[in-house]
Amino acid sequence: MSQVLVVEDESAIAELISINLRHAGFEVTIAANAEQAQAAIDGVLPDLVILDWMLPGQSGLSLAKRWRTEARTRELPVIMLTARAEEGDKISGLDAGADDYLTKPFSTNELMARIRAVLRRKAPEALDSVVEVGPLKIDPATRRVTRDLNGDTRDVKLGATEFRLLHFFMTHPERVHSRAQLLDRVWGDHVFIEERTVDVHVKRLREALSPVQCAHMIETVRGAGYRLTQQVQALSA
Repeated sequence: MSQVLVVEDESAIAELISINLRHAGFEVTIAANAEQAQAAIDGVLPDLVILDWMLPGQSGLSLAKRWRTEARTRELPVIMLTARAEEGDKISGLDAGADDYLTKPFSTNELMARIRAVLRRKAPEALDSVVEVGPLKIDPATRRVTRDLNGDTRDVKLGATEFRLLHFFMTHPERVHSRAQLLDRVWGDHVFIEERTVDVHVKRLREALSPVQCAHMIETVRGAGYRLTQQVQALSA
């Protein structure tokens, strides 16, 4: 389930957005100003931020600029909301680092479509589409993982964290990911979690994949991290 941070000082608008997001299956956190937004970001990195330009105190524009200068939040997807409809304002918002820009008043249907589009571009692992790599298939909507061999389909039983870890690996096959990157993208935040946590869950993931002869697909890259390979070994007789 994707997490969305809504930064909006008008409570009616914030609640309207929140209701629509929750109805669509998102987890939602609301912040009324830049200070609350930064505190939420420092706690758990969300999958996307809906950011109002005009906030009391520090503006959403300056907040977006700040996030783009910091390594941890540089790739954080941001959709900016504003009553400013001039082309120059839109350019300023996009130049500040917003991935999309929506002027008030706006249609909630359009907002939801833009959210899906940004997540699709920036974080395909957050979507519910089925992913297949080699013999493995993962379906986030049904929380099911299967291994198919010549029409013989076998289920893989995974815990919640191992499921998210495998999902991330499968949406980024053949790429090496450091422990810090995995903590950031799978756990949502690595500030208070030790990197050896990744090793524990990779071990559990391999153990779960072992009965279907797919443990070898999770490779250790010495000195760098882990990757999922599409190379498939022949099953033992």
